[in-house]
Amino acid sequence: MDSVARTEAGGYRDKLLAGAVACLQEKGYARTTARDLVAASGTNLASIGYHFGGKDALLNEAIAGFFDQWTAHVERSLFGAVLGSPREMLERAMIALVDVFEELRPQLILCVEGYPAALREPVLREKMAEAYARARQTGADMMRRAAAQLGVEPPMSPEILVSVLVAIADGLMLQWLLDPASTPDARQVVDALAALSQFIA
Repeated sequence: MDSVARTEAGGYRDKLLAGAVACLQEKGYARTTARDLVAASGTNLASIGYHFGGKDALLNEAIAGFFDQWTAHVERSLFGAVLGSPREMLERAMIALVDVFEELRPQLILCVEGYPAALREPVLREKMAEAYARARQTGADMMRRAAAQLGVEPPMSPEILVSVLVAIADGLMLQWLLDPASTPDARQVVDALAALSQFIA
């Protein structure tokens, strides 16, 4: 049992999550078996149950983990440098959300394939909904933090603004996976939002 319970860096839990990501990218959610996960992670069947309670819970955790990692990447991009104007901050956020599609292509496919599975798997749907909720809350906190440091007030509820930005990023992600050449980049997105705001003001 001691070997199964290892949780240090590089231990079974981390190996299982890495193996789950690899399997999801190669086989998808529905076709990944517990034996696939064992082979990809170099662990054993008992470790899946010990650390996650079962195969589906492991796959769910791997998918939700990607959302959390992407949110953390956006936060590092926003606050890892000197703050600029509100427009510059928005551009920085959209660059972290949109101009990384090529780099994240395998993970994006994993994410998109998680949606239809979530429609049929209540636990996965709840897990992904929780990941979105965390992303919205973290994004709203980032917006409030940036606004305070810049000495400005958000134009409306940060939660709503972040939800719209996430929806834009998700939609562009789907477009990019199908037709990268026709998908606008981050600065084009910000220009479009600025133009739209002037048009409807």
